[in-house]
Amino acid sequence: MKIGLVGSGYVGLVAGACLAELGHEVVIVDDDKRKIAALQRSECPIHERFLPELLQRHGNRLLAFTSDLAECVRRSQVLFVAVGTPAKEDGRADVSYVESVARGIAAAINDYKAIVVKCTVPVYTSQWVRRILLLNGAPEQLFDVASNPEFLREGSAVSDFLYPDRIVLGVDSDRCAGILKRVYQPLVDGSYYSRVDAIPGPATGQRTARLICTTAKSAELIKHASNAFLAMKISFVNSLAGVCEAVDADVEQVCEGVGADSRIGHRFLHPGIGYGGSCLPKDLLAFRAVAQENGCNFGLLDETMRVNQQQLHRFLAKVHKALWTLKGKNLAVLGLAFKNGTDDIRESPAISIVNALLGEGCLITAFDPAAMVRAAEVLPQQSVRFAPDVYEALRGADACLVLTEWEDFGALDLARMKELMRYPIVIDGRNMFTPDRMEAAGLNYYSVGRPDVAGVRHSSPFARDSSACGVGATNLESGSAKAGAQAEPHGIVEPHDRQP
Repeated sequence: MKIGLVGSGYVGLVAGACLAELGHEVVIVDDDKRKIAALQRSECPIHERFLPELLQRHGNRLLAFTSDLAECVRRSQVLFVAVGTPAKEDGRADVSYVESVARGIAAAINDYKAIVVKCTVPVYTSQWVRRILLLNGAPEQLFDVASNPEFLREGSAVSDFLYPDRIVLGVDSDRCAGILKRVYQPLVDGSYYSRVDAIPGPATGQRTARLICTTAKSAELIKHASNAFLAMKISFVNSLAGVCEAVDADVEQVCEGVGADSRIGHRFLHPGIGYGGSCLPKDLLAFRAVAQENGCNFGLLDETMRVNQQQLHRFLAKVHKALWTLKGKNLAVLGLAFKNGTDDIRESPAISIVNALLGEGCLITAFDPAAMVRAAEVLPQQSVRFAPDVYEALRGADACLVLTEWEDFGALDLARMKELMRYPIVIDGRNMFTPDRMEAAGLNYYSVGRPDVAGVRHSSPFARDSSACGVGATNLESGSAKAGAQAEPHGIVEPHDRQP
């Protein structure tokens, strides 16, 4: 099919490349001409597994790029809208970009189009898009509007698109439903998975993707409800970790028993320092705004966000517990992205924590396999040194803070780590290591929801007991960090356990 896709951001670029991978002729349109020129050269602007390969495979063949929206509209049977919907100050989603695209489509429409909202939007958006099209002169018989929410996780977005848990089509006409089923037919009938050149995914053997057809309003709610539930599950396990620490239990053991219940499962039962990224924080705020605007009290969303913010303070309390005073301490920070597999630092816990520690007078040496360039744009360069590798970051450090769950960090040579550091102190916000391993290596180890390990007793002049209230003055808003910055909690987990 001939498909147009408006927006070359994270969702649009991944969706466009994957639709080309399914055999469709795709044109991605964006008004950023420099970005379009780079994409025409098959340059990948984001760190995402398999995406560079798809841009090389289909660029200038099944996948084209343009800045001409009218041209894209005229040559396409299906138009996906994947523009940004950032949060306003009151938490509501800003859908002005969606409205602008709808006006552009109305001005160029020449025959029937299935117009599909792919970005995350509040309920009633499809209804409003239809109204904008009509108000701007688009004949009613020339279009249908549908919702097709994305469920992509940064770091595994290509595999998520091609090996989905479900494909949700929010359609209100049979004609539009039939067209969108054709778009996803290679996944629904399983023919894509039999290709020898198919992108590898989590499934083995024959499989088919589950297609769920709903109304447009239901599809819009499915996206927000899914992300809200995942965030709630993360906040639950982080609250559970606090209880485990208070009673000297091991949260990993507790989660193993809880997750064994098939009604609950192990996914997202991984304690850490909170959820973050560009989706969960924004989507919870937008979902809460929708509930409030429609007279519904959804207090569970407020508590989920409160627990998530509290988790940052709890981690900073661990830093104080391990080091006592922070002014002048040299800290090695491992991880700056909000999760592994991406260079995205939006709402990253590492950025918030680094800024808070800088406000306490710490000296930071940081390393991240992918996100240092982006982090350098928001962190004060005179206060943060970026190391060329993980071991250089550890050299002379008073403590090591693990803030992103890159798998390479879990495979570190602990003997070399101890040798390089000034004091053998590791404060792990991602539970990357086992306490037994750290104790055997002679490291003082602080993790989330598990008893502390004194690998070298009395080796540090800093150690003392403290509680979360001991960091009440820590400023999470220092520098460019925001008070609402959050992050995703995981240890080393399977791809489908990671945050969207």
